[in-house]
Amino acid sequence: MSGEQNFEPAQRQTFLSSSTGLFAINVIAVVVGILLWAFLTSQGVVGLPTPLAVAKQAVIQAQNGFLWTDAISSLGRVFTGFALGIAVAIPIGFLMGWYRLARGIIEPYVQFFRTIPPLAIIPLAIVTMGIDETPKIFVIFLASFLSSIVATYQGVVNVDKTLINAARVLGASDFTIFRRVIVPASLPYIMVGVRVGLGSSWATVVAAELIAAQSGLGFRMQQAQLYYDLPTIFVSLIAIGVLGLVMDRIVQAIDGALTAWQEKL
Repeated sequence: MSGEQNFEPAQRQTFLSSSTGLFAINVIAVVVGILLWAFLTSQGVVGLPTPLAVAKQAVIQAQNGFLWTDAISSLGRVFTGFALGIAVAIPIGFLMGWYRLARGIIEPYVQFFRTIPPLAIIPLAIVTMGIDETPKIFVIFLASFLSSIVATYQGVVNVDKTLINAARVLGASDFTIFRRVIVPASLPYIMVGVRVGLGSSWATVVAAELIAAQSGLGFRMQQAQLYYDLPTIFVSLIAIGVLGLVMDRIVQAIDGALTAWQEKL
């Protein structure tokens, strides 16, 4: 009897910690959320379209091509700005964390621009760069850059000094220490910054498309707002969430591959 009582919780814990169990929980959570949404709309909550109305509008948007065109436009802007942001932020973050002189020169600028929301840069970017793709990509770049550089810098400065000293005692050069100690130990911090930067990139691209764009999910929401087309607004919101979730899962998979040595909960 006691053996069965000890086995079942262990088996349940194994299932919950597995990728299949986690996926099942995700699916259940989504279904419960949709059912709650349907219940609220059935009770006459003002302003909310029903899940069925949103699904029908999604089919219409997909059939006329607007959904795919807008999604591709937004994805292109997010990916370009995000990739540029982390590509520049990671080496500069390592530079700040490894060299005190670089930290003293760069950190004041980073901290200054961190206090300015990227969304506040949009009007200036449009005035100085025009209304084409450049200002949109620039503000996305800025959002992802600021998130990633701080995380990378924190990852370097938080590396256990005992590991660095041990490597020096064993005769490792600075380059070897950087490659074999600093980079692996900083990776968890860097990937957190990448995930935060990804979320900031999506928030920024929607705001940029609301102000000046001829395509994109944010642009489609702005057009729908003019006609009080709530189902279209919801379709764009859900598309943004789904695309952001997929990109985040890809980043998580990369994180898992790069930090496989780290003990996971």
